[in-house]
Amino acid sequence: MAERTRNGGSDGGTHTLGLLYPPAGRNRDYTTMQLAFVGGIAEAATAYGYDLLLSPGVSHDDPSFLRMVGERQVDGVIVMEIRREDDRVEQLAEAGFPFVAIGRNHRADVAGWVDLDFAGLAGRCVQHLADLGHSRIAFVNRSERLFNSGYGFARLGDEGYTEAMKKLLLTPRAYLCGDDLASGEEVVERILRDDPATTSLVTQNEAALEGVYRGLIRHGQSVPRDFSVVGVAASPWAEQVTPPLTAAEIPAKEMSRVAVELMMRRLRSPGSPPRHVLLKPLITLRASTGRCRAVPGSEPEPEFPDFDLDF
Repeated sequence: MAERTRNGGSDGGTHTLGLLYPPAGRNRDYTTMQLAFVGGIAEAATAYGYDLLLSPGVSHDDPSFLRMVGERQVDGVIVMEIRREDDRVEQLAEAGFPFVAIGRNHRADVAGWVDLDFAGLAGRCVQHLADLGHSRIAFVNRSERLFNSGYGFARLGDEGYTEAMKKLLLTPRAYLCGDDLASGEEVVERILRDDPATTSLVTQNEAALEGVYRGLIRHGQSVPRDFSVVGVAASPWAEQVTPPLTAAEIPAKEMSRVAVELMMRRLRSPGSPPRHVLLKPLITLRASTGRCRAVPGSEPEPEFPDFDLDF
């Protein structure tokens, strides 16, 4: 059997892939969805005989990023939580270091990527609610920290929601929300305080979903009788709430598999053109959406014609 070199592989490589994945939780921990991606990528990499090295690096000068790339601890890097302006991507592209991305920005086009059509999915969620007669539709996005740092999915979702609302001549009302239960309850408080006639919302914050449901219950809103909820979420989380969430799927395992395949293609054929995969999953109808019921005070007062009556 061939012995591995100092870099780990008999062919001079490390047989290790790097995963640049900053934690997105409020306490800088990994959310349940993020852990699903970590597991999916590790499983897919193992099938090709590769190990996985995880770095929480959020910037190119993070010590773990510098060790991973500068010391060539890995053969290639999968980058996640892509921001609109992402110095990690810039650094990898300029250095010619093999990488692919889950997510995208203008610079990621130099490499392969797989992503969800977050803008399109948010728009289709709005249209689904509008088809059910809803016109007061709020949007629950990710945290202020993630949005302000330029995370692509948060910005794209907001753009897709806003564009769809304007196209329907409806007033968009978007809310940033932390990735936890308490923030979900709090965002419902803000939504109903701003417009008590709101009858539905779109969310791409599954970590806050249970809190959203609790907040609605606390305000006497039954889902879907009084209030409809639709979102972008992986099926395990969409199905574990009551009632189950009507949602466009986040196929974490499929996206992880595609990312690793793109990485293998990059390593085996460095000169081949980068491949880009944009997934557009359908909305799975469950039990959290229903036809809009009139909310007291939300309908205009009826106008009666004037009559001249002679007695």
